[in-house]
Amino acid sequence: MAPRPAWKGYLKLSLVTCAIELTNVVTHTEKVSFRVLDRKTGNAVRRVYVDSETGEPLGEGDEIKGYEVEDGEFIHIEEDEIEAVQIESSHTTNLDGFVEKSSIQQIYLDTPYYVTPADKVSEEAFAVIRDAMAGRKMAGLARIVLYQRERPAVIEPLGKGMVLTTLRYDNTVRQPDAIFDDIAAMKTDDEMIDLAKYIIDEKRTRFDPSKFEDRYENALLELIRAKKAGKKAPKTKAAPQPSNVINLFDAPKKSLSSGERSAAKTSRPAKAKPQAKRETPAARRKSA
Repeated sequence: MAPRPAWKGYLKLSLVTCAIELTNVVTHTEKVSFRVLDRKTGNAVRRVYVDSETGEPLGEGDEIKGYEVEDGEFIHIEEDEIEAVQIESSHTTNLDGFVEKSSIQQIYLDTPYYVTPADKVSEEAFAVIRDAMAGRKMAGLARIVLYQRERPAVIEPLGKGMVLTTLRYDNTVRQPDAIFDDIAAMKTDDEMIDLAKYIIDEKRTRFDPSKFEDRYENALLELIRAKKAGKKAPKTKAAPQPSNVINLFDAPKKSLSSGERSAAKTSRPAKAKPQAKRETPAARRKSA
């Protein structure tokens, strides 16, 4: 079954307009979820709003949203009043400007959505906008209203479609300087940096998200299977605690030695003439 679109509207670049749909990139359908039950009866329970002063449950239609202006003093806001708040271009996303995606700091990126043409008529205009951005290697800045809130966004080509990523407002993002200023400045040892770089080169790999394993989710499933079979809950093994590092220079060397031992165990004997072992930066410096 095709996923339900999260938003439908129009994408506009000057005189070029096309109908589009947004689909959530992230799905939670496969995640383990729990219901709250009555321990005695085993029946599912439901939440009920109660008056915080009288303790009486609210009847249907008795709820109303409130904005607290002072301690205990609220302004009442009706649902139809919220729905009546119209935001300009609430169903049209205008591409207002274009930037290199790399110029957007990672801390501003929020939620991604796939962008697809909503109908056959829009496919050509959609392809024109997509291919034009791909040709210039640029991403478009836009504004979009999602879940009654206007959000800044960036749109970029991705294969035959596009991806829209909502952005966080500047006043909601803590700037890194405010957090990193307390980190003490220090001069690092060049030999240690060289050795760390060597380890990084040895562990260079490719990004493959299929290799990521949700170990917590797997542990929950194992727990559920055990309980279903009438067995005891499996005990989790405690992760080994790292030992205290006394000599900072010994730490990367130990990491390197461990990696080399692991590689030696898994490597197969070769008939061809073995290649010379790659020297570490420190060894090259000593031989020089």
